[in-house]
Amino acid sequence: MSMFGAVDLSSFAPKSGATPADAPAGGAQGTASGALVVDMDASTLRQVAEGSAQVPVVVVLHTPRSQVSTDLAALLERLAGEYAGRFQLARVNVDTAPEVAQALQATAVPTVVALLAGQPVPMFQGSAPEEQLRALLDQLLEVAERNGITGRIAVEAPAEPNEPEETPVEREAREAIERGDWAGAEAVYDHAIAQAPADDSLQAARNQIRLLARMDGQDPAALLAAADAPGADLEAQLAGADAALTLGDINACLGRALEVVRSHTGDDRERARVRLLELFDVIGAATPEVARARRQLATLLY
Repeated sequence: MSMFGAVDLSSFAPKSGATPADAPAGGAQGTASGALVVDMDASTLRQVAEGSAQVPVVVVLHTPRSQVSTDLAALLERLAGEYAGRFQLARVNVDTAPEVAQALQATAVPTVVALLAGQPVPMFQGSAPEEQLRALLDQLLEVAERNGITGRIAVEAPAEPNEPEETPVEREAREAIERGDWAGAEAVYDHAIAQAPADDSLQAARNQIRLLARMDGQDPAALLAAADAPGADLEAQLAGADAALTLGDINACLGRALEVVRSHTGDDRERARVRLLELFDVIGAATPEVARARRQLATLLY
């Protein structure tokens, strides 16, 4: 996770006797109308912002081209349900609503911004562990309460999930990840792949776990700086590609990885090639960025 804008949420505590400009006198309390999760674009930005005078709004700017974005949006949607309407989640697909990303000054995806009484409050860029994300949400709600924004979205009984039931392999890998055992989670998929070598989804899942393990506890910005430093070694350069993907910049990720392949020879080139193929799996073989990168890789190698 990369904090940006250096905005301390505590700085939005109200001055003595003050309430947000758009909030009703005495604070915005009670039950608010509207959906718990909304898809926001330029046509609904004003409406959502106005609603933030009653209920805090958490805006996630994402792209379906990035697995990191997709996972973060799904996690926030689940948390919105668990918080039972204490905040509204607004999803912004930056591919179809770039003007909203520009209005919120988002420079990378995924990006998360809060709205309090129409005022944007930068929260973070990139991914965030669930525990840390809950802490940020709790902090946001405390600030909202001090500003008199204590309304709730009326939450109906949750609909039945549409997601397929978790497979035994997925469950075993998830349990290993929850224990912090990345190697164990990878071993689960290694075993599954040995049993079903033609299942490409297993390979993609294992490669995603490898990426998450490499990025565990890492600062993407620091990795990018190290990758761009003079004399950066092979691993540092490949870590820069990982960091770019974590921040949602698919083109930068693939461009960095292709450059590592181009600039190395022998065993180092082969290691870079294998890592690039893993990144292809994580991003998605059907995406246009991967299709273009595959052609560039073929040109480099042949």
